[in-house]
Amino acid sequence: MGEPIQRGLRFRTDGVRGIAGHDVTAALALDLSVAAAAVLGRPGDGGYEDPGIGRPGIPVAVVGRDPRASGDFLEAAVVAGLASAGVDVLLLGVIPTPGVAYLTQALGAAFGVVISASHNPASYNGIKFFGPGGAKLPSDVEDQIEARLRSARPSPANTIFGKVADASAEHERYLDHLLSTLPAPHERSPGRTPPRDPPARARALAGLRIVADCAHGAAYRIAPEALRRAGAEVVTIGAQPNGLNINDGYGSTSLGTVAAAVVEYGADAGVAYDGDADRCLAVDAHGQPVDGDQILTLLATELKESGRLTHDAVVVTVMSNQGFHVAMREVGITVIETPVGDKHVSATMLDGGYVLGGEPSGHIIMGEYAATGDGILTSLQLLAVVNRRGMTMAAAAKMMRKYPQLLVNVPGDASQLGPGVAAAVSRAESKLAGNGRVLVRPSGTEPAIRLMVQAADADLAEQVIGQLEAEVRLALAQRPRTSSS
Repeated sequence: MGEPIQRGLRFRTDGVRGIAGHDVTAALALDLSVAAAAVLGRPGDGGYEDPGIGRPGIPVAVVGRDPRASGDFLEAAVVAGLASAGVDVLLLGVIPTPGVAYLTQALGAAFGVVISASHNPASYNGIKFFGPGGAKLPSDVEDQIEARLRSARPSPANTIFGKVADASAEHERYLDHLLSTLPAPHERSPGRTPPRDPPARARALAGLRIVADCAHGAAYRIAPEALRRAGAEVVTIGAQPNGLNINDGYGSTSLGTVAAAVVEYGADAGVAYDGDADRCLAVDAHGQPVDGDQILTLLATELKESGRLTHDAVVVTVMSNQGFHVAMREVGITVIETPVGDKHVSATMLDGGYVLGGEPSGHIIMGEYAATGDGILTSLQLLAVVNRRGMTMAAAAKMMRKYPQLLVNVPGDASQLGPGVAAAVSRAESKLAGNGRVLVRPSGTEPAIRLMVQAADADLAEQVIGQLEAEVRLALAQRPRTSSS
């Protein structure tokens, strides 16, 4: 390839991401794919039962994307890089990120590639990789890819090139997998009659009217179809992607839209995905939000009662609500905490053999069925449990008392914080008297320090975070600046 990329690229919480055409260019996508092929595309790692694909000694990669306009040229660059490096490519087209993860495993591929910027606006895009089995890459493997990309060594001459095949028909395999996770309900919901003699999985959501907000993103076809096949009556919104409207006023970052639609259509609940559908949030029949912690509370309780919650534990990040910890303690479930990022949740689950984890943002990982967060899977399981228990979504949300939470960003370099901040945190925690939590951490995306305070009382939370913010700002102002020579 050409000159190595030297523009400050680094893998962040979830792959490489930035402004399409500026940070994430065609040249970067091509060179990054060549580097990834060198690290991940070892011969014999995968194969595919299709003429010309999965040849002996030739690795296979699956490639999918969300519907952003920039996805077309970035996909072309990724495919060019992989094929030039001797990797056979299965093109999935527009598909949810977890669909790529699942099909990486199901098709025996060496690795998977997703072109998406998730919940970010249409001007952004990104590239991330899944390893064998569909799991997110460990940090050390990402470091190897980045080092390969930055290496000044010329790529060896290649005489074996990959082939490219359309694999969009594999969407049905992913859809079948999602539906296969649903059990039959113990009894029919009153009030509405399901179709005559449907298969068990087509009765799981029978009797429910659901609004599905697809964020004009990757789930716009598969999510409504999955919900319908599971027996729900579905009202679909945010399902007209034009390449420029992804996440624009719709989806899990704009719950007001789905909330209004639920009330308008008299639905039992609403579910909202983000642009690449690896996360899901919900609203109840009154349009009130149901976040990831509340979804996890119901799912964890269900798994424990059925004897399927390994170690009686659930994995969350440090951003989980204190109310979640209280709810889990009351039902005898241990909470394991990780740093922010579903990648850390996934790694901890894998290392400890846990089957459930997630984040308040709606990244929910159900290890029985998936190696990564899957918004459509989450919505199916959430609605199936609610329906099977004969409860409303509002009742499900009330299984966890949500503590008021305040977040503040303080501009500055976290490395400049001294021991005085630890003392400030200690004072803040003492004011909460064990009935709340305090978190101070560096931002992973900008030069800022993120402050979080949760308390049982909203006024107390406001007082505590106000004092904490003042002390952090003072600490930054008083800290001697280090020279940057």
